[in-house]
Amino acid sequence: MKQVKIQIPSLVENIRVVESFIDNSKDTFHIEDDIYGNIMVAVTEAVNNAIRHGNKFDKDKTVLLCLSIDQDRVKFEIEDQGPGFDFTNLQDPTAPENLENPGGRGIFLIRHLADEVEFTKDGRKVELTFFLPPANGEAQGHAVA
Repeated sequence: MKQVKIQIPSLVENIRVVESFIDNSKDTFHIEDDIYGNIMVAVTEAVNNAIRHGNKFDKDKTVLLCLSIDQDRVKFEIEDQGPGFDFTNLQDPTAPENLENPGGRGIFLIRHLADEVEFTKDGRKVELTFFLPPANGEAQGHAVA
């Protein structure tokens, strides 16, 4: 397993650093374009939430972003230094009474773009897992000769 970590101060302009980190990871680890798009949106949204809602824009607090990659998956861990939140009791942004609300769609979006989403540390840490397609012609466990 290969692993890369960065730590950024809680400033919205550091989303650009995260985008560059994801771009570099795409090139370094040969992540395919269709998965790359989901990763870019989900991870930047999670980091934005950590900066905005977790650390409340406190530039003295940091967000830790860790990427680990295996043969069949890439995982991003995003951790803030905030108080956490109740991730088990979120409003459904698609419910009629919530459609007019300007926010509340970030975690909904993340859950639909990532293959697995797991919150830990009282909501201060989120792990996003994206499954990678089989390498070079391997499909359903059969190697192509």
